[in-house]
Amino acid sequence: MTEHRPSLAVVGATGAIGGVMLRILSQHADVWGEVRLVASPRSAGRKLVVRGEESEVLPLAEDVFDGIDVALFLVPDEVSAHWAPIAAAKGVVVIDDSAAFRLDDDVPLVVPEINPHAARLRPRGIVASPNCTTLSLIVAVGALHAEFGLRELIVSSYQAVSGVGRDGVAALREQLALVAGTELGTQPGDVRRALGDEASTAKSPFAAPVALNVVPWAGTDAGDGWSSEEIALREECRKVLGMPDLKATATCVYVPVVATHSMSVHARFENEVAVAKAHEILATAPGVVLFDNPAAGDFPTPSDVVGTDPTWVGRVRRSMDDPHALEMFLCGDNLRKGAALNVAQIAESVAAEFPR
Repeated sequence: MTEHRPSLAVVGATGAIGGVMLRILSQHADVWGEVRLVASPRSAGRKLVVRGEESEVLPLAEDVFDGIDVALFLVPDEVSAHWAPIAAAKGVVVIDDSAAFRLDDDVPLVVPEINPHAARLRPRGIVASPNCTTLSLIVAVGALHAEFGLRELIVSSYQAVSGVGRDGVAALREQLALVAGTELGTQPGDVRRALGDEASTAKSPFAAPVALNVVPWAGTDAGDGWSSEEIALREECRKVLGMPDLKATATCVYVPVVATHSMSVHARFENEVAVAKAHEILATAPGVVLFDNPAAGDFPTPSDVVGTDPTWVGRVRRSMDDPHALEMFLCGDNLRKGAALNVAQIAESVAAEFPR
């Protein structure tokens, strides 16, 4: 009897996250039958390689989901909001990487290391994957929560420009080329003046120059001075951990790094904490690498972590003024675990539900 393996559609296959997804599909155990690559009509016809074979990209249309069991949506919010329900109505299980459904009560928000069971209950036929900022944080914090009982999170994120896509990477590279070899960065406004239109919102997705600078604003205006990224981190952590009243706050900052988000975390727990125990938990937690010997120069940095799957954690120390709180610094590749990898892990768990 021939083994049946579920068919898969990758919607957004030509994008930055789509490219990472195709590499992951080629590297992971092959649990899929047909893999159908889908993108916008303007990208249709391109040839991409997945699992060692060349495949032609199909245009996004309703009939592209015929015969598909699982669809990965790696597209902007508005595209997912329109097309994911269409795919789900055809009986396709949708795994969505956009923000369109993350806080929908009828859509589970899943991190396989934390709440894998949630993926099985999907009233709308859709499973959501959290924001890349949340995913860079939640695996490590969730492991500590299971032991100590999380009560409060205060986070400062240092986010890579690829968090806004290829335009963010292009803007950083263009700006770096313009400032390289100069004496800029020594006078008020000199970087902004030198970059001119390159640093304006007309040509850059950032509200200020990102070369030789940091930009303390990520996302859109969520009201009362908060950005959408900051609100997303708060609400998504609450949903994934099943803690609707968790005290959580964030300040999200773009930094001149291509890929991999970093975070400074203050986590307060119900129980008193000990660094040795925290080290033990983090060293054995799935999806986490403990790299913590600052006296020897061992701590995670984005340039060392980029391209790897785990969340790397270092600078773990007990708060000087609170025996219930830990301080730590962590890094996670925002295009891998922060996006494509988490979606792939959810999809693999869904694939296991199909009869063989």
